[in-house]
Amino acid sequence: MRLPPVFYHCFREPLPYMQGLRLQELVHQNQLLTRKTTGNHRDFLFLLEHRPVYTFGRRQGNDSEEAMEMLRLRATGADVVLTQRGGQTTFHGPGQIVGYPLLDLGRTSPPMGIRDYICRMQKLLKSHLTEEHGIQPISSEHTGVFLDERTKVASIGVQVRHRLTTHGFAFNVTPEPLPWFNKVVACGLEDVKAGCIANAVNSDVSPDSITVRNELPGLITRFGRLYERDMLPLDISGGGEVENAVREAEIVSRTQGPWHRTPVF
Repeated sequence: MRLPPVFYHCFREPLPYMQGLRLQELVHQNQLLTRKTTGNHRDFLFLLEHRPVYTFGRRQGNDSEEAMEMLRLRATGADVVLTQRGGQTTFHGPGQIVGYPLLDLGRTSPPMGIRDYICRMQKLLKSHLTEEHGIQPISSEHTGVFLDERTKVASIGVQVRHRLTTHGFAFNVTPEPLPWFNKVVACGLEDVKAGCIANAVNSDVSPDSITVRNELPGLITRFGRLYERDMLPLDISGGGEVENAVREAEIVSRTQGPWHRTPVF
């Protein structure tokens, strides 16, 4: 049986992290309720940049150490948020594509397991590097995508509740996020630094051509291929609950004013 399409939306301006979190929670509740009542719930993929933010996953140190670290990172000018996703501390900001797939893993037969879901996400990011830019990432024992043993270009951290996914991946496109990553031991890997697509492409490629906007069409196409789903743009002019929430988030992203381009200290 053919699976229903995934509706995608690409945000035009960097979105505050908490606004993105609220949007995910609204969609999750909408999917859960609609699945119970009619079974006609929709799956979504949101692609966006965030305003500068450090996020903490569920696996952290003791409370006092975590509180001190959060205070230190707030002093950089970024937001700091404790999340329910898997993984450790990481950074999101302009120059980085964040993908939030909001899928029902129970739609496949048999239901897609979490390991398969994450494996496909990792293949998505690796195939994008290879097919779009001729970049060959290496294999790693760690979750995410690595250009070499010491350079990580993409992170993955997901949450699954009632077979419904939230959170997702972060893919560094331009060098803009890198100074922020240098302020933390990202994902708990002390010997690893953040890299980006723009720094890894061939020297004959203009860095100006490597933009978040230019990466989106290829990512959407490959997402559909790897998860075996048709991809349809979400018409946010509609009157549904999700459409209203996306429009509200778009307004918030346009009216927040400037953000720090580099860390304060």
